[in-house]
Amino acid sequence: MWAKKVEDLLRAHHVFLVNVMSTPGAGKTSTLVRTIEMLKGQYRIGVLEADVDAVVDSDTVEKAGAKALQIHTGGSCHMDAKMTYEGLVKLGLDDVDLVFLENVGNLVCPAEFDVGAQLKAMILSVPEGDDKPLKYPLMFQVSDVMLINKIDVMPVFDFDVEKAKKRVKELNPDMEVFEISAKTGAGFDAWVNDLQRRVMVE
Repeated sequence: MWAKKVEDLLRAHHVFLVNVMSTPGAGKTSTLVRTIEMLKGQYRIGVLEADVDAVVDSDTVEKAGAKALQIHTGGSCHMDAKMTYEGLVKLGLDDVDLVFLENVGNLVCPAEFDVGAQLKAMILSVPEGDDKPLKYPLMFQVSDVMLINKIDVMPVFDFDVEKAKKRVKELNPDMEVFEISAKTGAGFDAWVNDLQRRVMVE
C-alpha cells in the first residue's frame, strides 16, 4: 500500500526516485556525490540519507549541490515504503526532479522492501569480492543496475569482473552493469548517461 502511495506521489510531482543500496563502505555516498556533481546542471536533485544515527552523509551531499534530508531509522536495517513516503513529503518535491534514497548499508534487508522507487541501483565494491551474488542473491535479483565500484584498486584484490558479471546475469539477465571508480571518475559517463535515459523515458 505504501509503495503505491510513493509511486503516486512521485508521479504527481514528476519526480524520479533511485533507491541506492550496498554494504557499508562500498562507496554509496562518494558515488552519489560524483553523480550529483555531473547532473546538478540538468536536474534539481534531492537526497534522502537513511542511517541508524548520523548526519555526516547529508552534509556531504548538500555540499555537492543536492537538497538533503537525513532520516534516522532508529536501529532499523532498512528503509520501508512508509518511511520513504514521509521522507519525500518532508524533503519537499516541488523543487526537485530527481531524488536518490541512500539506503541503510546492508545487502539483506533493503532488498526485501519495495519503497516505490522507479530504479533500484546496488553498489558492489571490489574489496568485497566477486562472490557476493552467491551469498546475497535477492539483492542482485531485485536490482535494475549494479555499479562495480573501486575498480581503481582492482590490481590489489582478487576480483574477477567477468565472473561477477556472469554470476549476476544468471540471477538477473536484465541487470545493467557498470564498472566505476568514485575516486577517479572512471566509468561515470556510462552510468550517468544510462540514468539520464531512464529519467527521460519515465
